[in-house]
Amino acid sequence: MRHDKVVAIVQSNYIPWKGYFDLINSVDEFILYDTVQYTRRDWRNRNLIKTRDGLRWLTIPVQVKGRYLQTIQETKISDPGWSRRHLETIRHSYRRAPFLDQYESFLIGLYRDCSNVLLSEVNERFLRAICQVLGISTVISRASSYSRVPDRDEQLMTLLLESGARRYLSGPTARGYLDEARFEAAGLRIEWMDYSDYPEYSQLFPPFEHRVSVIDLLLNVGPAAPRFMKSFGIPSEAGPPAFLSPGNRDPESPV
Repeated sequence: MRHDKVVAIVQSNYIPWKGYFDLINSVDEFILYDTVQYTRRDWRNRNLIKTRDGLRWLTIPVQVKGRYLQTIQETKISDPGWSRRHLETIRHSYRRAPFLDQYESFLIGLYRDCSNVLLSEVNERFLRAICQVLGISTVISRASSYSRVPDRDEQLMTLLLESGARRYLSGPTARGYLDEARFEAAGLRIEWMDYSDYPEYSQLFPPFEHRVSVIDLLLNVGPAAPRFMKSFGIPSEAGPPAFLSPGNRDPESPV
């Protein structure tokens, strides 16, 4: 039976939450939409971890003054010392996590060898590395390698058609602006991810919080991380996963 290629198109985020990786694992190709405008105070250059004192942002400082229309792929990091600080913050905050010892060398190599100047390159570096740890083999590409058109829906359809996709897997918040009929007329079917009802895991510093970086999941449960995600099809204590249904969360905005 012929398999219809499934593609997702999402802006790159810095060490995103588990739902972002569920989306990657649910498609054949994951296109980093870095040709769109960089948005401030968003998930592009920051994410959350848990600490004894509550949630804490890890933020990559970027150049924004006078660059209001810059794209994500054009956004430059303004302080090369960010990676050292982030590594030390993670090591300190998760020093009592059960699997820090197992992943510490991975994190040290990832952060200490990170000399990229462009934010999109840093994000892609971390995404690829974490996918490898999770066992995700999805093809990751960049929108910049495809044709560009000004209209938003037309651009998405161009990316999908040029990539050979027949199905587009999107976060549910896009329901508010995507013209599904227009996609269907082009032979493309839109499907929606569901980011609700994730099972909880043993997490430091209660109460439990879902909207944190996937780093939290890895350091707390280690190789069992896929059991607490949906796309791997591994039953958990919360029951069987169901990731392709109407939902109310976006992989970029898990709140």
